[in-house]
Amino acid sequence: MKIFSKYKAYKKEVFDASLWLSAHGYFGSVRGSGGNVSVRVNDTAMAITPSALKYQDLSVDDICIVGFDNQEIKIKKGRKSSIEAGMHSVIYQKRPDIKAIVHTHQTYGSVFAILNMPIPALFDEASWALGITIEVVPYALSGSHQLAINVGTKLSNKANAYIIQNHGILALGENIDKALLNAELLEKAAQIYYLALSTSKPVNALPSSKVKHLKNKKI
Repeated sequence: MKIFSKYKAYKKEVFDASLWLSAHGYFGSVRGSGGNVSVRVNDTAMAITPSALKYQDLSVDDICIVGFDNQEIKIKKGRKSSIEAGMHSVIYQKRPDIKAIVHTHQTYGSVFAILNMPIPALFDEASWALGITIEVVPYALSGSHQLAINVGTKLSNKANAYIIQNHGILALGENIDKALLNAELLEKAAQIYYLALSTSKPVNALPSSKVKHLKNKKI
């Protein structure tokens, strides 16, 4: 019981966030198991969603505790941690400021994933929270070591959102609430950018003279 209690709060955060994302369509299908969520437990471990389990069947006890070396710490019998655990590990190790990660297949963010197209600074709020540009991580097979490497090459920009080519998006945060908010803000920016582009009229990004000041802003 003591071991369970040690991780219970982290597991509950991942569980609650996963159900919210699933219910709001962020995983791309309500009945599927795509996407993944994690929170940092400490400097060497995380709580993360299991692999191949429908979110509607998920329980708090199903959430896995895994080391950044991908070694299992506490996993329910018959469960496996997400195949993207390696990608989450890379982010936590390279970005000590990040305490939670959301990986989704949300609709409008995924539009730009298949266009292989970054999203520029369009709104103050989104740019303060997500970063000046929502960059695209080059494609690699889901769950592969190469995908984790590709994600790692983008993290030095200190942004909180990324598009994964032909795959989905990543939203990072200093806590799980901020990670969820960043997924929402990315979807808002992606949807409006898509609709604006569909008019074939020029899209007005934020003035370049003002963008440099956004780096030091927080919402």
